[in-house]
Amino acid sequence: MPEKQNLPGAPPDAAIAIAIAALRAGEVVVYPTETFYGIAADAFEPEALERIFEIKGRDTAKTIALIAHDAAAAFAIAREVPEIARRLAAAFWPGPLTIVMPARSGIPNALIGPDGGVGIRVSSHPIARTLAYGLGRPITATSANRSGEPPARTIAEARAALGDKVKVFVEGGTLTAGAPSTVVQCDRDGWRLLRAGAIGVDKIEAVLSIGLGPKCRLDE
Repeated sequence: MPEKQNLPGAPPDAAIAIAIAALRAGEVVVYPTETFYGIAADAFEPEALERIFEIKGRDTAKTIALIAHDAAAAFAIAREVPEIARRLAAAFWPGPLTIVMPARSGIPNALIGPDGGVGIRVSSHPIARTLAYGLGRPITATSANRSGEPPARTIAEARAALGDKVKVFVEGGTLTAGAPSTVVQCDRDGWRLLRAGAIGVDKIEAVLSIGLGPKCRLDE
């Protein structure tokens, strides 16, 4: 596990240290991302994952995506990394693109979709990346709100939604994103859009049009 707790761009802060300690203890933390406020937990701690479903009132059939501090850490959770995924990561990470890849063995079921994929991104928000770096493995990236309610753009909104069910909140100011991360699934057959978001399909197609030919398959 890395000894450092902060990446460049995220200065040392007592709140960050408290949040990392909470994650290591199996607790959940509200934190800012480049899109909305999220709920972080150790992605490999089953009890912490169960706590997220409880806090959000989330259907357990809906999987939870992740945030890693860099591409190597993100790719490490995949059984295989399609070339398409590598090209998209090179173009859009750090940033609001969640890539779903075949999950490696040992990944908790709460993170794996019905087709065996696990979604992850490298956030461009320094606090999000610092938490993952300090923990030493990916953190959860689900939004800090009750399921079905609007995502939180401020700590106050997150507190109002989640109440005292979360003890640790990391302030990140008012977040101004207009959309969540875009979610694409990549495998040997190509790619498809699972959720429209901050990165448009046209930008993804532009990256993949050079040298690769898979067409976008929209998930209806």
